[in-house]
Amino acid sequence: MLKSRDDKKRYYSSFTTKLEKVDVIRLRKPRVVVLGAGYGGLITVTRLQKLIGVNEADITLVNKNDYHYETTWLHEASAGTLHHDKCRYEIKDIIDNSRVNFVKDTVVEIKKDEKKIVLAQGELEYDYLVISLGSNPETFGIKGLKEYAFGITNINSSRQLREHLEYQFATYNTEEHKQEDRLVIVVGGAGFTGIEFLGELANRVPELCREYDIDHKKVRIICVEAAPNALPGFDPELVEYAVNHLQRKGVEFKIGTAIKECTEDGIVVAKDDQMEEIKAGTVVWAAGVRGNSIVEEAGFENMRGRVKVKPDLRVEGHDEVFIIGDCALIINEEINRPFPPTAQIAMQQGETCAKNLAVLVRGQGEMEEFKPDIKGTVASLGESDAVGVVFGKKVVGTKASFMKKMIDNRALFMVGGPSLVLKKGKFKFF
Repeated sequence: MLKSRDDKKRYYSSFTTKLEKVDVIRLRKPRVVVLGAGYGGLITVTRLQKLIGVNEADITLVNKNDYHYETTWLHEASAGTLHHDKCRYEIKDIIDNSRVNFVKDTVVEIKKDEKKIVLAQGELEYDYLVISLGSNPETFGIKGLKEYAFGITNINSSRQLREHLEYQFATYNTEEHKQEDRLVIVVGGAGFTGIEFLGELANRVPELCREYDIDHKKVRIICVEAAPNALPGFDPELVEYAVNHLQRKGVEFKIGTAIKECTEDGIVVAKDDQMEEIKAGTVVWAAGVRGNSIVEEAGFENMRGRVKVKPDLRVEGHDEVFIIGDCALIINEEINRPFPPTAQIAMQQGETCAKNLAVLVRGQGEMEEFKPDIKGTVASLGESDAVGVVFGKKVVGTKASFMKKMIDNRALFMVGGPSLVLKKGKFKFF
């Protein structure tokens, strides 16, 4: 019972305030935050901005750079056969800036229980979160790799590697006492990235030798792979073609050989309990990646930074969180092994993720299950050679190289349409 006029005022004022808060919650648009503008994140945003109306949700894209770079092209930029600027394009040119709020910042922490993202320069709250933060190099605890080996991980690391290689050749004939191991290049890993980089390097080295008046025989390119075969998972016939092609161009392979340590002067390897030191002026590590460390630190159950997601790409126990790309772990039921974290799969995940976000934002419709559609895989062996499987058929040589460039152009088309293909596409087919 309200006894006084003041009591009545306080009661109705409190009641009105509560109603206003309810109205604010009801009227506020859902906040969708996408972390990372890699293949998966960019596809998610570009599709979502078309699927939902401007009044249905606030979309925020966070990326540490104001550009997207083609990860699958970095081996070319690293070897110096393609300028690094060709590998990247501005994010603002791809997204609808009237629909998407782009934040250039670095993700520091994901507070999943508070639905909050801590950035280097602020914080963001979300109702729905998409984690597409890419990968970190996997060094497997090998001593010295972080300190002395070059990586092929982003635009800056590729530019640094290219400049280092050119410096080694440029200064070889200028020193009073030549160091023969200055022109020894070791590539750790004969997987996809390692083989593609070797292909570009085998084409680039003769050019550097001509430019700096160096006898090509003084250059050694050595690939060290711990597994029993190069290109694990590839058809044996294609692997043989790739290895033979690179060997004819001067690449030496040490298969079944593990790198035990990387030093300032080279590497130490082991095979059948036999240790060997290889002195080298350049060591490149291209033997594996793991999911982003931010995901591990967020407390999600994970394997090497990759989180097993449900068929709709959400995290078990966190239905507001999607994880795609390198940080997502999806099992291929046919072979009971995870699908590889490829650009092709990441882009397909982005399509599914955008559709499912639209369902959640609207509160109607059915969630879609992600089903990978692997159209093929092609590994380049330089400008005009490659190996792969396309639509179930094995291809090698110039035909495979043509298909590789078509795949690259198709990825550009999916993100930015014909204009991006014309601006950044590859048209030198033979």
